Amino acid sequence: MPATFAGRCLGRLLPPLLLLLCISFSGGSPAGKYPVMTTQDASQSQANSLTKMQAGLNESSGPDLTTQGLKQPSKERQSNSSFLQFEILLPGPPGTLLERNISLANATTVELSCKLDPNSHLKSPQVTWKRGNETISHTTKTENSWSIKLVIVDSSKMGSYSCILKGDKELSATFHLHVPKIEAREKPVITYEKDTAVMVCKSDSTPMTWTWYMMSGSKPVIINESLWTDKYLISRLSANVTRLRILKLTKEDAGVYWCEAVFELGKSERKMELKVLSLMAPLKPFIAVVAEVIILVTTIVLYELYSKRKGKCTGGKACDQTEQLKSREGSSASHRKI
Repeated sequence: MPATFAGRCLGRLLPPLLLLLCISFSGGSPAGKYPVMTTQDASQSQANSLTKMQAGLNESSGPDLTTQGLKQPSKERQSNSSFLQFEILLPGPPGTLLERNISLANATTVELSCKLDPNSHLKSPQVTWKRGNETISHTTKTENSWSIKLVIVDSSKMGSYSCILKGDKELSATFHLHVPKIEAREKPVITYEKDTAVMVCKSDSTPMTWTWYMMSGSKPVIINESLWTDKYLISRLSANVTRLRILKLTKEDAGVYWCEAVFELGKSERKMELKVLSLMAPLKPFIAVVAEVIILVTTIVLYELYSKRKGKCTGGKACDQTEQLKSREGSSASHRKI
């Protein structure tokens, strides 16, 4: 009876025990240690692996050449980035020379055009474009307009270009291509010894570099402020303005100075003259005035003395007789003493 009861109990308890064992084993299976990867997780993992592979390639092969090329475009690409057009209408006012100055700092493409006034009596002219004595091919934009296109990437294309229209009379116009000019003081800079001289240069365009020079004998010398810190101070007031200060001036500092601006298409410079005066220089006008006053006063005094002396004698003969009497009295007195 006890065995039968124990067997029944074991039979009732065995299925739940087996079920618990299955549940426990399912929780500790490899699926628990290694979670199931969904489709989203797989895509994310693949993207991460591709990113790591690309980063590894970039590190092994150096910087991206494509990006580097975009950051530093060639001169040809830079020249195509800007396009400028200039035109001269012919004929101009009577007696005027048709010229146009064009300032260029950076590489660009330029179109120069000569246009004939529709009301002009010059019909069907023969058109020639020249640079110096060199003839340049041109294109006809319209019936009365002729142009040339220049891709300017360096200073070799700078210069003067002329269009010549020939018919029953000849008309011409000239374009001058040059780097920006430098603005500075035209008159000499005048100051005194032990003072400070200031020179300023500026340009309408922004140069890549500014450089100051001075004449040492017959040779130009670059002013390096790092070598003469107590003598020269160079400062860039803005991108297109530079200033030179010369401290503790002496007579030897007088001379010619100039600034040079370097642009992509060439260089431009401007010279200035410095004059250094001695400390006695301001006194020279005063001394001259004093000397003139002394001469004038002396002349007035002498004239007054002469006028008083002349006023005592009403006539010339009376004055002569008085002088003769005085001389005789003096001579007789001397004889008496003897």
